[in-house]
Amino acid sequence: MKYISSHSNPFFKELLKVASSARQRRKAQQTLLEGAHLLQAYHSSGNQQPQHLLVTEAAVKNREVGELLNKFPDVPISQLDDSLFAELSELKTPSCILALIKIPQIPSSSVHASFCLLLEDIQDPGNLGSILRSAAAAGCDAVFLSKSCTDVWSPKVLRAGMGGHFVLSIYESIDLLAMVTGFQGKAFATVVSANSSLYDCDLRGNIAFVLGNEGAGMSEGLLAVINRHISIPMPGCSESLNVAVATAVCLFEAVRQRR
Repeated sequence: MKYISSHSNPFFKELLKVASSARQRRKAQQTLLEGAHLLQAYHSSGNQQPQHLLVTEAAVKNREVGELLNKFPDVPISQLDDSLFAELSELKTPSCILALIKIPQIPSSSVHASFCLLLEDIQDPGNLGSILRSAAAAGCDAVFLSKSCTDVWSPKVLRAGMGGHFVLSIYESIDLLAMVTGFQGKAFATVVSANSSLYDCDLRGNIAFVLGNEGAGMSEGLLAVINRHISIPMPGCSESLNVAVATAVCLFEAVRQRR
């Protein structure tokens, strides 16, 4: 096991770029998973092995981490000084294991979606991760992200997604207008002022839910090509729902209908 204690170590510098820069993640096609849970989810989903494992001194004494490391006998491991490890982590109390992985690449030619999400300009990493977690739990087969969505492979989104990334087909920088136009099924846009209720819609068959930006909502151009505008009934005094919550409500109403 290699020990890294210097901030000037070339490998550590590359890791720091991957941890902090969406541009570098796209360029290297790599990201970091933090914690035993995410690494276990990655392993259980049948993905390829990590490219490198990074641990602290505490990891050596952690039984759960030790058992997880045994599942990757051929993966190189480096022990980082605690202060260096903390620079790669965004947690107030860092975990004791990180994994450098290759970002899964799904050929656009293999796109097939019968129960999917189209997300336009979602900006908050916590919202996006929560949406992916709900999509995975509901059994969605694909999520399509517009070019201006926040980086779906950032450490914050990965943590909030709780492993959802690894059971979904995720497509980035998608032309949602073209996607909606060519979708072989029913596309529903969630609009607060819509007259049709989610609970009155037939959500069986091939469906797509289209969700817009947290503050601005959905663009006029995208709304114009979707003829099924729906709202979520809110008998209370709130004007709207958080986009991640609204997505979960829609998805699990579809799950109820599709039993």
